Amino acid sequence: MATKHVAMQRIQTLFRLAKETVHEDPALAQRYVEVARKIAMAASVRLPKEYRLQVCRYCKSFILPGVNCRVRIKQRREPHLVITCLNCGKQMRIPLREKKEKAKP
Repeated sequence: MATKHVAMQRIQTLFRLAKETVHEDPALAQRYVEVARKIAMAASVRLPKEYRLQVCRYCKSFILPGVNCRVRIKQRREPHLVITCLNCGKQMRIPLREKKEKAKP
């Protein structure tokens, strides 16, 4: 249990450092995120949603809105957020509405 707590602290520190250094050295920020993901996998810890949204699902690069990704809100069908990675060009769609609970008979 203590190892997972230490792992989460290190992951938080690495993502904070990546956010601070992405403007000066994008390669170093990318390295911080790679190390954080490896720590999460080794400790069997799931990355929190706030950090998962900062990693491209396709090319696994660190993305920060306004730096190397574009964020748009679309209304078609269901309202959703579209995050476009400017490194690989792929899009991630995140629904904005909460999932409805199914009524149990």
